[in-house]
Amino acid sequence: MFVPTRRGLLLGGAALTGGVLLGGCSTPAGTPKGAPSPKKGGRVRAAFQTAGAKETLDPHAASLFVDGARSKALFDKLADLGPDMSPVPRLAEKFEPNADATKWRVTLRKATFHDGRPVTADDVLASYARILAAPATRRAAVQLDAIDLKASSAVSAQVIEFVLKRPQSEFPLATTAFGSWIVPKDLTDFTRPVGSGPFRFASFAAGGTLVVDRFDGYWDSPAHLDRVEFVPANEETARINALVGGQVEYAHDLSAASARTYATDKRIAVHRAPGSAMHAFAMKLDRAPFDKPEVRAAFRLMVDREELVRTVLGGMGSIGNDLFGKGYQYYADLPQRTRDLDKAKALLKQAGADGLKVPLQTAPAGAGLVEAATLFAEQAKAAGVTLDVAVGNKDTFFKDTLSGGAISSYRSGSMPIDTHLASRLLTTSPQNVTKWGSPEFDALYRTMQSTVDPAARTAAYKDMQVQLHERCGLLVWGFADWIVGTSAGLNGVADAPPNTLDWARFDKVWLA
Repeated sequence: MFVPTRRGLLLGGAALTGGVLLGGCSTPAGTPKGAPSPKKGGRVRAAFQTAGAKETLDPHAASLFVDGARSKALFDKLADLGPDMSPVPRLAEKFEPNADATKWRVTLRKATFHDGRPVTADDVLASYARILAAPATRRAAVQLDAIDLKASSAVSAQVIEFVLKRPQSEFPLATTAFGSWIVPKDLTDFTRPVGSGPFRFASFAAGGTLVVDRFDGYWDSPAHLDRVEFVPANEETARINALVGGQVEYAHDLSAASARTYATDKRIAVHRAPGSAMHAFAMKLDRAPFDKPEVRAAFRLMVDREELVRTVLGGMGSIGNDLFGKGYQYYADLPQRTRDLDKAKALLKQAGADGLKVPLQTAPAGAGLVEAATLFAEQAKAAGVTLDVAVGNKDTFFKDTLSGGAISSYRSGSMPIDTHLASRLLTTSPQNVTKWGSPEFDALYRTMQSTVDPAARTAAYKDMQVQLHERCGLLVWGFADWIVGTSAGLNGVADAPPNTLDWARFDKVWLA
């Protein structure tokens, strides 16, 4: 028998009162005082970088920011992320754990799919089964892996009992995973997908435009807009030019240079979410020269983080310390690593890597990637290292660098530290670009996930981050403000970190 606990648990920053995490509707806090009241109607065109002709609307295969924005328009999750990376219930009305967090009862709110059918417990279980059946291609599989699907069941149409393979005190956080959107249990054709999100499918061309129309039956109140068009604009200059020229009303992922240039332009508005995007260089541990820890340590000491933040980010950010999640819950406050060229040279000599030459892979696949690689190559010369900057295909760059090259430009949007560890740094993580990982590290992660006591869990997080800080292949040099541009007449846009609930949330915006 399921017995909910009567004590509070801390879940990703959200406290469970009486063992229950209750849901509620969320309204983004992006509207300035004095803005006109919301009104119905109109179309918004939103410019994003896309993946070209091979892209899909399958939300479980999502990997890019545009996938997340499109999926958010069409589908819902059980929970999503608030600005502090804590879970905000969505399709789930409440989460209730048992005493040791090995079972969780989830009650669904009343919501309907675009075809009029109710969202049920069977749809949730089928969606998670589909994700877990293909862990190599489903990013959410790592976070949902603790679910014992065979033992889990639908208690009723609106209630699910999740049985876990091990205690997981932050299970609601797992349901926020990128790619964990809920689809109808019988949905197999994603060329015309049916979801429960605020917009319903109208048309789509891979590598082209997705058109979605308002779903008037949306549980969290219908959108203000009639229509949203997601249009491809892979170059940052193309996105900002389209915005300034009036071809789009929303331009995602703009550079600091554009933000400065158009800061006082009355035609547009610049929105900044501080410290939202991690910038790094990824060194692969499974190949020369970065299979030698001395070389990795030398690279972490030869980089001038302050100059990179000042030059590449235009001062719109903060320096990094080779760890993800600065300012998030569980971030380890370790001594800041600083530039030390003499020590870097000594480590390179110790590794037999004097006069090292290595290609540095980069591409215009995001703001600042090429500029950071070029500047780092200049900085490395002071340590006697030659980095040959190789500019690759912007459309396939992140996929290419998962297996190719020895060092590459890298960046990531915001997510809980737990999610970052699960999707990027375990031996089996699908996005493990550095090839970091060991059975011992994986076991420590499982111990952390299974630890109910908050103090012990915090200690486990710190132990993992100490290992990463000293030995991992991520050279995290900075955290950029996430910058979005909109037309002056688009209201209700939140200054939210990417991959959170209020980011790219077109159901809450309106045209003046």
